[in-house]
Amino acid sequence: MPDMPRNAFKHDLAAGKLQIGLWSSLCSNLAAEVISDSGFDWILLDTEHSPNEIPDLVTQLQAVQRGTATPIIRPAWNDAVLAKRCLDIGAQTLLFPYVQNPEEAKRAVASTRYPPQGIRGVSAGARASRYGRVPGYLGKANAEICVLVQVETRPALDQIEAIAKVDGVDGVFIGPADLAASLGHLGNPAHPEVQAAIQDAAKRLKAVGKPAGILTPNEEEARRYIDWGYLFVAVGADIGLLARNADALAKKFKG
Repeated sequence: MPDMPRNAFKHDLAAGKLQIGLWSSLCSNLAAEVISDSGFDWILLDTEHSPNEIPDLVTQLQAVQRGTATPIIRPAWNDAVLAKRCLDIGAQTLLFPYVQNPEEAKRAVASTRYPPQGIRGVSAGARASRYGRVPGYLGKANAEICVLVQVETRPALDQIEAIAKVDGVDGVFIGPADLAASLGHLGNPAHPEVQAAIQDAAKRLKAVGKPAGILTPNEEEARRYIDWGYLFVAVGADIGLLARNADALAKKFKG
C-alpha cells in the first residue's frame, strides 16, 4: 500500500531551511516537467494570473512530482471550493492570495482541514489519497498540508503579526507588485517606500517566528531579500525565462 506523501517543503520551511523556488505560469505539463528537475525546492503553479484549470493542474502535478521540487498551487482566490479542488488532486501546499486580516487567514486554513478542525469536503477516492489506497489518509492529511497566505496591501501589512499568528498558517508571502500598487507606486516595486515595507515585513515576521516569502526575477533583489531574512524565495518565472532567452536568441541573429 502507498504511504502518505511527505510535504518536504512544509517540513524544511519549519526547520528554517532556505527554500528557492520558481513561478510557473505557462499552464503546460511539459514545461512543468522541464523545470521540475532543475533543482528548485518548490515550483508555484499559478491560477490567479494564469489560465490554469483543474485538468491542466493535474497533468502539471504529475510532471512536477517526478522532480526535485515540491509543487505549490496558488488558487485564484481565498475560496473553500477552489482550495478543496486543488487539495483533492494532490496539492499539499496552497498559497492563498489577498489575505487582508486574521479572519481571512483563518478561513484559508479552515478550507484545507477536514472536520472538526476545518471545512474541507471529504472524498474517499481522490487523487490526493492515491485514489483511496493510502491507509488512514483522512486522519493524516491535515498534518501534511501547508498554508501560505499573501500579504499584499497596506491594510494587510498593518495586521501582519495577527495574520501570521493564526494557527495553521505556515508562512506569509509578500506580493511586491500588489503591495507597490497599494502604496501608490503601481508598477514600481523597486520604489524606496515599497522596499522599506518589504524589509520591515521580514523583520516583523521573524519577530513572531513565521517564515516570510517573496518573488522577484531580479538576482540582486533576490539576494537582498534573502539577506533580509526571507526564507522561501521565488527567483524567477518560466514565462520570463522563456521570453528573455527567446528575445536574446532572436536578437543575436536579427540584430
